Amino acid sequence: MKFFTDYTNLVLIAVLLISGGLLLWPTLMRRGRGAVSPADAVLLINRRNASIIDLRPASEYSQGHIPAAKNFGLAELQAKVGQIAKNKSNPVLLVCQTGQQSQKASQIVSDAGYAEVHVLQGGLDAWQKAGMPVVKQGALK
Repeated sequence: MKFFTDYTNLVLIAVLLISGGLLLWPTLMRRGRGAVSPADAVLLINRRNASIIDLRPASEYSQGHIPAAKNFGLAELQAKVGQIAKNKSNPVLLVCQTGQQSQKASQIVSDAGYAEVHVLQGGLDAWQKAGMPVVKQGALK
């Protein structure tokens, strides 16, 4: 009982709890949103055969998109959500230009019964900054 009344021990316990919380914070925030980095997205695509859905308008999609991405505009996503993947247990990766629209769309896709929905953190901008390939009008760049 004397351990908890000593001021030094209380400070050390507080420091331990705060530092532990700060270490867990990024993990907890990432898990809630389902956001993945471009490197993690590549792993999802290559190892787990994730379906890639580009939510940008067709005009932006044609200017450059992730290889094998399907284009469903955000406005038409609700109507076409059943066409994303045959197996709803496969991962789905949602992509937009900056990641903002994908966050909104993730709820629609989750509500449609897809078990694992991810958002590309930073969108296509982050993908390109990471040096990942994009397809422009039929050519890989």
